[in-house]
Amino acid sequence: MDINPVFLLAAVIVASTPILLAAIGELVVERSGVLNLGVEGMMITGAVCGYIAGHQSGSALVGFAGAAAGGAAVAALFGLLTLGLLTNQVATGLALTLFGVGLAAMAGQGYVAPNPVSVPKLPIPGLSDIPALGHIFFNHDGMVYLSIALVVAVWWFLERSRGGLILRAIGENHEAAHALGYNVRRVRFAAILFGGACAGLGGAYISLVRVPQWIDNITAGAGWIALAIVVFAGWKPWRLVAGAYLFGGVTALQLNIQASGLAIPVEYLSMSPYIATIIVLAALSGGRAPGSLGKIFHASR
Repeated sequence: MDINPVFLLAAVIVASTPILLAAIGELVVERSGVLNLGVEGMMITGAVCGYIAGHQSGSALVGFAGAAAGGAAVAALFGLLTLGLLTNQVATGLALTLFGVGLAAMAGQGYVAPNPVSVPKLPIPGLSDIPALGHIFFNHDGMVYLSIALVVAVWWFLERSRGGLILRAIGENHEAAHALGYNVRRVRFAAILFGGACAGLGGAYISLVRVPQWIDNITAGAGWIALAIVVFAGWKPWRLVAGAYLFGGVTALQLNIQASGLAIPVEYLSMSPYIATIIVLAALSGGRAPGSLGKIFHASR
């Protein structure tokens, strides 16, 4: 078995990007006190919207914009149901996943594009020329850099900004935050839209970059992995990166092992990323969940 470690590590970053995008959005949603189990549905909706928009326009930028809009639209439906009609967040999230999967299958039915949309790499001048490290870290497309930038931005927002303090206060005790005059529903709805847009971007990264093509169930459970990684990270952005890269690392490794022709049943290799994530989640998960996570907010109280 001959696996080039430089190319393998670069592939790890690419494989981790859709998970990281979806997870950072869900982290913000959960820090606001909302449990949205519909990440898979938002991701696959973003995947089909991004694929169609990208190929119809011939622009990857338009494709990703369409994916963010599609994911946010499905998330808005979740927000209207859970914040406006006060439906159960768990049941609504599960229904949202089923709705997203069905909607994507219908929208993408028979849609075959002749050529993939070009998503160019953006090597960072100077840094990309560093031997080995340059190819691993500094020779990727813009969405890879955006995923890291979002982690930094979310960390700063939650820990250093007044808006982040308000969001965390609402997530910890929405009734106390409401008594102080903060608009709980507005803040949570904005967080839900952000989470949906991020999930949509993650889905489009799969259909436009990683695969790139449209097939049913293209996300293959990536949304559920993103949900698990948020818990593994203890609702902290920096630990989220480690969780996403762990899953991406095992995914890239099993693909390289398959390509090398090693005599291991493909079924075992395909399920290895999920098994590794479950084991690490069970062994290392920690951190206290936001106090109001999953609880229905009644403004009349």
